[in-house]
Amino acid sequence: MAEKKDAAKKLKEKLLVQRKNAYHLISEKDLKACDKFCEGYKDFMNKAKIEREAVIYSIELLKKKGFVEFKEGMKLKAGDKVYRNNRGKAVLAAIIGTAPIAEGVRLCAAHIDSPRLDLKQNPLYEDTEMAFFKTHYYGGIKKYQWTTIPLALHGVIVKADGTSVTVNIGEDEKDPVFCVTDLLPHLAAAQMQKPMAKGIAGEQLNLVIGSRPFKDDEESGSVKLNIMNILFEKYGITEADFISAELEAVPAFKAKDIGFDRSMVGAYGHDDKVCAYTALMATAECKKPKHTVVTVLTDKEEIGSDGNTGLRSAYLEYFIADIAENLGSDVRTVLSASECLSADVNAAFDPNFPEVNEKNNCAYINRGVCVTKYTGARGKSGTSDASAEFTGRIRRLMDKEKVIWQTGELGKVDEGGGGTVAAYIANLNVDTIDLGVPVLSMHAPYEIVSKVDTYMAYRAFEVFMAD
Repeated sequence: MAEKKDAAKKLKEKLLVQRKNAYHLISEKDLKACDKFCEGYKDFMNKAKIEREAVIYSIELLKKKGFVEFKEGMKLKAGDKVYRNNRGKAVLAAIIGTAPIAEGVRLCAAHIDSPRLDLKQNPLYEDTEMAFFKTHYYGGIKKYQWTTIPLALHGVIVKADGTSVTVNIGEDEKDPVFCVTDLLPHLAAAQMQKPMAKGIAGEQLNLVIGSRPFKDDEESGSVKLNIMNILFEKYGITEADFISAELEAVPAFKAKDIGFDRSMVGAYGHDDKVCAYTALMATAECKKPKHTVVTVLTDKEEIGSDGNTGLRSAYLEYFIADIAENLGSDVRTVLSASECLSADVNAAFDPNFPEVNEKNNCAYINRGVCVTKYTGARGKSGTSDASAEFTGRIRRLMDKEKVIWQTGELGKVDEGGGGTVAAYIANLNVDTIDLGVPVLSMHAPYEIVSKVDTYMAYRAFEVFMAD
């Protein structure tokens, strides 16, 4: 009887998928490396809350690793490391490989924008002796989650004379923060009868920014005047300068370990900075790749990737074209031979809300990086749907290099869905598949990821670039 059970066990291991917690598979050495890696990740999350800051952080890191700005007239050769800054809101990095460029590039694409509240072009107003900023939410959010939490203000203001000032208020312990108010439960009977999607309206997402009037003015508008005077003294701006500003209200929370065991990280913007950082670090640490490595950290994914800093723009294609021509090939040949990991997150199974997932085909915390063959909604609308051949290639690579991975889709069929930049890269005739970290509470002001899943994402990009 024991022999039959042993035979059945061996047959299960041979024939059936074994879904195991990564902590049962990872070595003690890798576990220490994982924890150390995530300390750097938390630092990144605290310093790069918006896309402009992520670009600055990335370029500083790349420069330290020997990357130089790619300029017209440069002659590239194997081993060269170059980067390009696209308007301060997206960045590309490349390491020239030893193989002919016509054999294609190993491309990783992540996005560095996250859901937030953007200030409108005429944001400042006063109502009943309180001053507010009007906002327009950016990306898919549950609006009620953005009330009654501390918010920081990040971005840039371009003044009438063309000079610009950088804004970062609310991150330092001594800084003030801002907030969107909500009704007290005692007076919210009507509000609480509404569907959750309508409990807070978009036009109610107004930031409280002050209540003290200008001391020498007792007329209406004196609180607004006082706020504008403070901003003029600090930044030298007038109210008209908001027209040419990009100011983003983001959660003032710091990245912190989650749980008694410190196995997870809580932060604003894991989607998709957890993939941006892991891809960036893999690129920075990559040495003498066979195939040219290209990593792009892009903007505007959360609102459809449109605009000249989003991946529906041609800037990625232009960058690869410049490299291809520099090395004696053409962009069509190079792209057609290239492979891409679309580095974006997937939804982690949440046992508090099991009904939205199909348990055999979803991602789980602590089971490694998630390979997502297709995204989209309903009948796979809006996805590239990676081929079986390319999926098989990535599967073999992960197994060969002992990267702990899983597969999953974004919710049950017809439950909802979502997309990534994969389709826009695949449309360039590039073999593309999504690979990223499972996230709990995605698009909330405070999201959660597993440390081991984060580290396995780094390992996945590392081996892909080196292969």
